[in-house]
Amino acid sequence: MKFIIIGLGNFGGSLAEKLTQQGNEVIGVDFRVEKVNLLKNKLSHTICMNATDQAAIAHLPLKNTDVVMVCIGEDEGANIMATANFKNLGVKRLISRSINPLHENVLQAIGVSEIVRPEEESSERWAKKLCLKGVIDSFELNKNYSIVEILLPEKYIGKSIEEVKFRENYNVLVLTTIKNTRESSFFGKNKMVPTVQGIPDPQTILTKDDIIVIYGANEDLQKFAKE
Repeated sequence: MKFIIIGLGNFGGSLAEKLTQQGNEVIGVDFRVEKVNLLKNKLSHTICMNATDQAAIAHLPLKNTDVVMVCIGEDEGANIMATANFKNLGVKRLISRSINPLHENVLQAIGVSEIVRPEEESSERWAKKLCLKGVIDSFELNKNYSIVEILLPEKYIGKSIEEVKFRENYNVLVLTTIKNTRESSFFGKNKMVPTVQGIPDPQTILTKDDIIVIYGANEDLQKFAKE
């Protein structure tokens, strides 16, 4: 996959490195030349640029980029300006970092649905979420086993948990399912709120946009996600 990471501070720099180590092509962007020089031999490409300048970022290879992630954390204004610029340029997938609840409300108001909260989420978790297809979130129990939230694959819509045979076919366990419901945000915009459905019954019918929470060995989870 191809990523552009805006802001190479502690979170952004660490995330960019991990994504590169996992075999992705990563362009790291920061206006501070020292941050760019620090990572120039660790990422695919690094660029010294002010991302609040829409004319400048328009020259980035945005059409060929799968994910643009704004990780600026020191300056809320710069974060919002950069995020708005990429939103205006119509990138495929835009993720932005929030610093506090008000900042998050502003990002939602300009139409950003995927928001990073580094104080709660590590760069390692985000690297896994971004690299495995359909993964919403993950929690590593140890280096071998994890719990993962993953969007239900289309081919299982309308089937029961028993019919899919998660344990027999993939060696993973379904712990619960999550459904998203719409609620109004502070600015009157609709937002999706996840609702946990409790311990699932084998006869539970899986529906479109369900998120399944599964447990298993990392290699088995990766095989399921890739399939």
